[in-house]
Amino acid sequence: MQRIRLRYAKRGPLRFTSHRDFARAFERALRRAAVPIAYSQGFTPHPKISYASAAPTGVGSEAEYLEIGLQAPVDPEQLRVALDAALSPGLDILEAVIAAEGSLADRIDASQWRIELPEVETKTAQDAVAAFLGSSEVLVERMTKQGRRSFDARVAVARCTVTEEADLPSGAMGVPCAIIDLVVRQVTPAVRPDDVLSGLRVVAGLEPPVPPRVTRLAQGTLTAQGVIVDPLDVDREAAGIGGR
Repeated sequence: MQRIRLRYAKRGPLRFTSHRDFARAFERALRRAAVPIAYSQGFTPHPKISYASAAPTGVGSEAEYLEIGLQAPVDPEQLRVALDAALSPGLDILEAVIAAEGSLADRIDASQWRIELPEVETKTAQDAVAAFLGSSEVLVERMTKQGRRSFDARVAVARCTVTEEADLPSGAMGVPCAIIDLVVRQVTPAVRPDDVLSGLRVVAGLEPPVPPRVTRLAQGTLTAQGVIVDPLDVDREAAGIGGR
């Protein structure tokens, strides 16, 4: 069985696609593209697809990952093109590589996020972030499957900085717009960008007047230098060495 790893994006209105809806759309795309997907054994076989750390509904992403098992070898680039054509614009297959040894999930321990805060002055956001980073603990609440839960949003944050851009891809021109560059480690329970925003409200009273726009820019292994290593780097290197 050949294993292929894919990186895909959720863009524009398709960022509101839930993980379950994407999974259904992806399985339909596999059928439309005539991909020789492998299936599990047993009375109710399922296509061999494993997802890695899917972004929350409503959040855009340039770095979502999954792995599929195939019954027959395929060319990764031809597979990427066929699947991309079979999915709606906004659910975009960006890369396909043959999987090397090891688990994809083991190569992901952090995510980088971009949070746009239209109508928030840069100085206001900087002061809120400074208060957040200066706190040893920032308790926030979130509703979970087990009910309302309180947890520390500060412990997972590896980097949180504020910038300002004049020309934003989301179209928020003509108004102040603070940009938060956020790197969050994977912890339990998971800390999401909205939890960090809740933390900024707790420590500094930061209340964005319009809904923030959040995009995941990267996932992977966080180095001691603060760089996130793409989880597909190992697979690309193995393909180059083996000539695959």
